Amino acid sequence: MSSGLIFIAPSVCVAGQHIAQERIVGGYAPVPHSIKYIVSIQTRDRRHVCGGFLINKYWIVSAAHCNIGVHKMLIVAGDYSLTIYEGTEQEILPHLVVTHPAYNSTTNNSDIMLIKLRAPIDLNSYVSIALLPRQGTAISEGRVCRVSGWGYTSPRGSQIPSTLRTVKLPIISSKRCNSSESFNGSITENMLCHHVIPDFSLHPGSQGDSGGPLVCDGRVYGVVSWGRGCADAQFPGVYTAVSKFRRWIDNTIFSYYSKCNRF
Repeated sequence: MSSGLIFIAPSVCVAGQHIAQERIVGGYAPVPHSIKYIVSIQTRDRRHVCGGFLINKYWIVSAAHCNIGVHKMLIVAGDYSLTIYEGTEQEILPHLVVTHPAYNSTTNNSDIMLIKLRAPIDLNSYVSIALLPRQGTAISEGRVCRVSGWGYTSPRGSQIPSTLRTVKLPIISSKRCNSSESFNGSITENMLCHHVIPDFSLHPGSQGDSGGPLVCDGRVYGVVSWGRGCADAQFPGVYTAVSKFRRWIDNTIFSYYSKCNRF
């Protein structure tokens, strides 16, 4: 059984395990451009697919299951409303996508990826980087954390929110998440969980929040990954635990530039 944590929030409404179908219902629209590290991962025809977050001018972190292919992907930073052009957006094409080598699409373990951009993002009043925890750092029970995204806001998954949505809720112990009444051992040490409460339930077909950041104490501790059930407290939503992958993130970026310097 994992010694991870559970975050109080919604789960997906599906029979069995499901990927990339989470949304933030309720919550609230934050002050425009106050969550500056979040990015929208889109198709080349500008359809929002997943969230992600900026860790430096060239690199994005998201969920591995959000990988639609480097030649099909567009990264948008500085956005608030997906339906209105605000003049703050920066659209950058990716150069490279690196999924974690241990990512397993069946178990959802190691559901994390890095995206290297072709050109640097301009860090300004609307865009900034997210801080990461050190390798192996745990987030204590009771900490209030923020999850944000552009996931669908209607029960049938037919309506994208006009603006970014966010909600703050506390972390609790993961013992319940991995119990026989819930995920029954499916939660690995590389995952965090968040519990269901009625006002923030998820529904079938509601996509868009996957890959987004779970921020605790000013650092990103989780990446929205997967879930099961339908507003059922037995089946929380699940995050990739970023602190388990900090060393991999650093080593991957260092290795990329080391290879470049050889030529």
